[in-house]
Parts: sequence; structure tokens; C-alpha cells
Amino acid sequence: MAKGVFEDDPSMLTKAAELKKELQRLVKAVVEEDDEVFSLEAIDQANQMLCALKEMKLRRSLSFNLAHQENESGNDGNEGKDESLWGLPQEFRCPISKKLMGDPVIVATGQTYDRPFIQKWLKSGNRTCPQTQQVLSHTILTPNNLIRDMIVKWCKSRGVQLPDSNQDSDEDGLTKSDRDLFISLLEKLSSSLSDQKKAARELRLLTKRTPSFRALFGESVDAIPQLLNPLSQNKSKSENHLDLQEDLITTVLNLSIHDNNKKIVAETPMVIPLLLDALRSGTIETRSNAAAALFTLSALDSNKALIGKSGALKPLIHLLEDGHPLAMKDVASAIFNLCILHENKLRAVRDGAVRVILEKLLNRVRVDELLAILAMLSTNQRAVEEIGELEGVSCLLSIIRENSCPRNTENCVAILHTICFSDRTKWREIREEENKHSTISQVAQNGTSRAKRKASGILERINRAMNITHTA
Repeated sequence: MAKGVFEDDPSMLTKAAELKKELQRLVKAVVEEDDEVFSLEAIDQANQMLCALKEMKLRRSLSFNLAHQENESGNDGNEGKDESLWGLPQEFRCPISKKLMGDPVIVATGQTYDRPFIQKWLKSGNRTCPQTQQVLSHTILTPNNLIRDMIVKWCKSRGVQLPDSNQDSDEDGLTKSDRDLFISLLEKLSSSLSDQKKAARELRLLTKRTPSFRALFGESVDAIPQLLNPLSQNKSKSENHLDLQEDLITTVLNLSIHDNNKKIVAETPMVIPLLLDALRSGTIETRSNAAAALFTLSALDSNKALIGKSGALKPLIHLLEDGHPLAMKDVASAIFNLCILHENKLRAVRDGAVRVILEKLLNRVRVDELLAILAMLSTNQRAVEEIGELEGVSCLLSIIRENSCPRNTENCVAILHTICFSDRTKWREIREEENKHSTISQVAQNGTSRAKRKASGILERINRAMNITHTA
């Protein structure tokens, strides 16, 4: 068997063993723990352990590759047999490739790398500077024009040909002409309305068909503001030209799919307010895509908090209430993801989510997604009270009788279990249901392990109450 990547480094071997041990514990917790809240926490921690292991493996692989490259190039740092590169200043070499840089860029720590190689490092999932090992506060790559100019002068004085980015594509498959097109389209978004519409449409298509174009927006702090300039400058323009608004909001959705963009997109000040404007107005596709963008951005916990504080839940709930089939799935997904955060549960309940969800459930609309949201909200006391006040118990019981989906049955019983232990006025209704249809008993016998446990708890509570009443 081949040696592991950590075998020649005792300290790294020890750390890897500790990470693996902790990962085993977390995976066991995820598999055996029925309570969803703890499972989510364990899943997040397990994911962090996996990322740490991946980072260690990639770092070790990079170190090996660099050492291998240095050995091949010779101890004097010369580029093999290419005498034209003898005496190449160290600052002109990429610290990763050890080769002359053609497109030097600066990372957040201030170190300079050749763009294709640092992009490959970041694309592999690394979030540290290869030289300093510091965590990068962002992944924006800023062109180092000073070093670039010095390299150009040095190459001219030595008769050395500079690596031609016009002909060669970078690690993301983009050529210089692609980047020039990108810059040109952004500039057109500050031009005439006709140019804005053409540029917005082309950027929408490019970011949909070519994932590498999404990454370009993360390389410049000005790119996203330039993209949304037509909407932020004159909101009435977006209302009068809904096609422009739709193309720009859809482009934001395309950008947010790219993992490295999620933080910078959400933290660009104008983005979330414009997404909220789009939720309230525009074509139904614009509203749906705005909801989908909020969903993808909320994959980051920091973004969940940011989006929740912005007041996004209220327009999302209104859009859910409107009930357009095209938007329902995206809206439900966004609300669910946001409500994983406790503070957002409170906001959703306050903004009327329980009433709207129960109305949709009564009409059997998006039952799977909405039951999952309601089960999450039922950890809030006010939500439980509203479910009782709005006759949600009968709705949930009827869904159990009609629905063969184990997950839906589990969510229904979990909500009823919380109600049963919080509101004794609902015991009689549940008992009557049990006498008539044996609904809860059937779940206690045939449901998932969590559903069985919750159903048994309900039966025990209502039976104990009945025994106490008879004894009295």
C-alpha cells in the first residue's frame, strides 16, 4: 500500500489522526441522533473536519510539487537549459510554479502570484495564502501592475518573450479576449439604455453557459456594483424596463451559484436591497430568481444573518402567499434555509409565516417543503400557539391520514408532539382523532424511528390525561 501524504511528518500525522477521530465521532452522532437540531450542528462540524483534512492533503501535495520543481530546475534557480532566464529576479517568479509570471496578481495577504496558479490553488478549495499560510479574508485577485511593468522591461532588455495571455487560456479556460469582453460589457452598463440591455442580456447568458465567467466577478471589488449600476441609479428605470431588471437579477443568481462569490455578492451593499426590490416587483421570473439568489447566498451562515436582518423574510412570505407555481419552490427553499438560524425563525413567525403556510397546506400546495418549514418553526412557542389558533391540528392529522411520505408524516407528528406538550386544549381533538382513525397509533407502529418516538409520546400524554380524569 502507498504511503499516506502525512507519513513523513509526525506533527501533521498526529493532527490528521485527531481530525479523523473527531470526524468519526461526528459521523456517528449524525447517524444515531434523531433530533434534527443536533444533527445539523454535527453535520456542520463534520464538514469542517473534512475541509481541514482536505486542506492538509492539498498543502502537502503542493509542498511536494514545489520541491519536485525546484529539484528539476537545479539549485541555482535557473530555468533548466533556458539560458535567457538565468539571473531572473526572484520577485518575478511565481512562488507556486517557480516560473516567470505572465499575469502577476496580489492576494489578500499582499503576496504576489501568477494568476493561473493561484486560481488553481483557490479552485482546489484552499482559503489560505500558500506562502504565509494565513487565512485569506477574501479571494479577490488584484493585478500587480508594478511587477508586471518591471517584468515587461526585464524581458525586453534580455530579449525574452513574455508569456502571452492573449493566446493561452488560464486555469479557468479564459483568455485575455474573454477578460476584455467582460470589462467591455461592464462598461456598457454605464452607457445608453440600449447598450445596458444588450450587455445585461449577454452577461446573463455568459454567466449561465460559462461558469468561469462567474469567477471573474469575484476578482474585482467594482464588478458587482458595475453590474447593478442600472438598477441602483434609477429604480424607476427598472420598473419601466422589466427585461433589464430580469437579466441583471438573473445574473446575480448565476454569480451566487459560484461558491467563492457567495460572501462578496451578499456583502456588496446594494445587492440584497435590490434583490428585495425584485421580490416585490418585476416579472414572475425576476421574483423567482431573486428568491433563488437569496437561497443560494444563504448557504453561508454569515449570509443567513445578513439576509435576515435586511428584512427579506417578509417579501419572501408575501411571494409565498401569492402562490405562483413558478416561484413557490425557490421561495420555500429560501425561507427554509434562512430559518435554520434561530433569529430568522423569530422573524418568520412575526412576519406571518405560520398563517400563510397553513393556508397552503390546507390546499395541499408544496406539502413537502412547507411541512419542513413548519416543523422548524414549531420550536418557537408563538408559532405553536398560532398553529393551534388556526386549526392547524386538524390539518396536520388529515395530512398524516392521506400522505404516504414517511418524511411528511414525521414532520406532522413532530409538530403535533410539540403542540400536545404545550397546549392541553388540543388533547381532546387528538384523542377523538385517535378513537376514530387510530392515526397516531398507526404512526407509532409503522413510522420512522423518530416518528414512532414522537407518536408514542403523544399517546402516552393523552392516555395519562384520560386516566387522571377518570380517576378524579
